[in-house]
Amino acid sequence: METGVIRRIRFHACLSLCIVAVCYLVISSISGCSKSGNRAGLPDPEGNARNVILFIGDGMGVGQIKAAGMYRAGAEGTLSFEAFPHRGFISTHNAEGELTESAAAATAMATGTRVSNGVLGLAIPGNGMPLESVLELLGRQGKRTGLVTTTFITHATPAAFASHVASRDDYGSIAAAYLNDSRPNLLFGGGEHIRQSDVKEAGYTVVTDRAGMVRLNTLAETHVFGIFGNGHMPFEYDGLGSLPHLTEMTQVALRILENAPNGFFLMVEGGRIDHACHANDTIRAVLETIEFSDAVAIALDWARSHPETLILVTADHETGGMKVVKNNGAGVIPTVSWSTSRHTAANVPVYGWGVGAERVSGIMENTEIFKIMMKSATPHGSSR
Repeated sequence: METGVIRRIRFHACLSLCIVAVCYLVISSISGCSKSGNRAGLPDPEGNARNVILFIGDGMGVGQIKAAGMYRAGAEGTLSFEAFPHRGFISTHNAEGELTESAAAATAMATGTRVSNGVLGLAIPGNGMPLESVLELLGRQGKRTGLVTTTFITHATPAAFASHVASRDDYGSIAAAYLNDSRPNLLFGGGEHIRQSDVKEAGYTVVTDRAGMVRLNTLAETHVFGIFGNGHMPFEYDGLGSLPHLTEMTQVALRILENAPNGFFLMVEGGRIDHACHANDTIRAVLETIEFSDAVAIALDWARSHPETLILVTADHETGGMKVVKNNGAGVIPTVSWSTSRHTAANVPVYGWGVGAERVSGIMENTEIFKIMMKSATPHGSSR
């Protein structure tokens, strides 16, 4: 195991300058239903983005980004998304103005409405009605939709985009919503709380490992469910065995969704950054953040030939209160301090590239992520 880790670390270090250079070259180059709880707040689309890609680094704050850049390239500011031309910060508190968790934070970004902790896609506090998400709204406009995560697929962040339940722990209802209601075209993640038999019955092609995923006929597939393992996907540090990396899942997701005649919406989560930070595990947090950055680089390179695309990169909240104390150079974990094993109230960065990304600036509410995506998206994927 140690030998594999060292090889992967050296490989990352060797590619660092190339990836940063590619990123800089790239930079150069609705309406709701009557039963929806957020109908009045839906912005009218104003932009020309056929494709909307949202990356969420769960638990990823300033410290995690800085530490990953130092380890990867020996300096901060060197991750792929840090070269984006538009950037700002978002506040992360929940509906009560208190410390958030992933369900409430992801719901705010997915629907434009803040809710109580543990709630997914429902107006609580409020009338308890469903809050339509950007995935559902753009899907109804004719776009294909997808969710990719390194947590199990029914975990809070992806669930906020495609389900409406009062408790994030109601995994059965979340799975049922995926298969019967919102029906994303593509779901990739860990396999806990989802049954292959149910997925196949719902009409999805099922893949369970990297080999099966890369063999997919991406031109023909319209509904694919990647069930990778029995729980959360492994940390990068520990090796993924036969399971795909986030970069690989992102690449295949783009190959499938790019065939959509009206464009697509895709959410990609680096979900295990948060888990490493809860444990104050610096090496695992750093390697998860690097893999997340590399997944963004994949999307950024893809967008070079698909300019009608908006890419946003942010976090739902920060975890652990990580601060970098000393840069120890490329390939060496920086010295860091941790203030807690829980979430913090720190504002988290947001980065924007592409159509509508100029709306990213200053300090914003997390609900603005939803509004930026909806305002930037073009109905039915055609420019106006």
